[in-house]
Amino acid sequence: MAGKLKIAVVKFASCSGCQGVLLDAEEELPFLVDNHLDIQYFIEATSRIGDGPYDLALVEGSISVPEDLKRVKEIREKSKIVATIGACATTGGIQALRNWSSLNDFSRTVYLNPEWIASLDKSTPISEHIKVDYELNGCPISKQQLLDFIVSMVIGKRPRIERNSVCVECKRLGNVCVLVADKLPCMGPVTKAGCGALCPSYGRDCYSCFGPFEDINVESLKKKFKEIGLKDYEVLHKFREFTGYSKQFREVKV
Repeated sequence: MAGKLKIAVVKFASCSGCQGVLLDAEEELPFLVDNHLDIQYFIEATSRIGDGPYDLALVEGSISVPEDLKRVKEIREKSKIVATIGACATTGGIQALRNWSSLNDFSRTVYLNPEWIASLDKSTPISEHIKVDYELNGCPISKQQLLDFIVSMVIGKRPRIERNSVCVECKRLGNVCVLVADKLPCMGPVTKAGCGALCPSYGRDCYSCFGPFEDINVESLKKKFKEIGLKDYEVLHKFREFTGYSKQFREVKV
């Protein structure tokens, strides 16, 4: 791509952690900005407000309040490529936990004046509202995966996005399977790789921060969870954590 890549880093409902991953690239980011990136919009990093058009929009966060509905469509119109970053943007995130119950019930419990709260009934991923070109999963995303993606955009190469499961990463690292050996309810068999099998590498079960990959065998994992002693409601809760509103997980029944 000729010239510098014009990018926008846009936030919707989120903790800003995935934007923080980009800012944490303290060695790589200055070089990229000096030589390859023209950051037009990135509220976390600069007061500069560029109104587009953008070559690339990195979008963090879910759609949770009414004004987001218009703004996300404007971002799509201004951007040649839209990439969602993180669990909130790709699956609805932690705030999508409210999708399993009544928003009014939550509002009345938490707020003194719930009538002042203007929020959508559900927290939804960006792809439910606009066309998304690429998705980078994670809670938060992997810094290396994000940098590899940006570099691919800069040089005009199709980005390589991991499509294996966390189990494949465990095998590469020589990890002992915590599901088989320790009987921990690990979500690795149905979770997209990209984290470097971080939790299993430290003897913990995967929480599926990176969400499901394409061809998952939910029934087999549910059966295994029950074999190691989980009750039905515990099995269901395993699929309704960080990325529970992803299409594959939200359809899980027990």
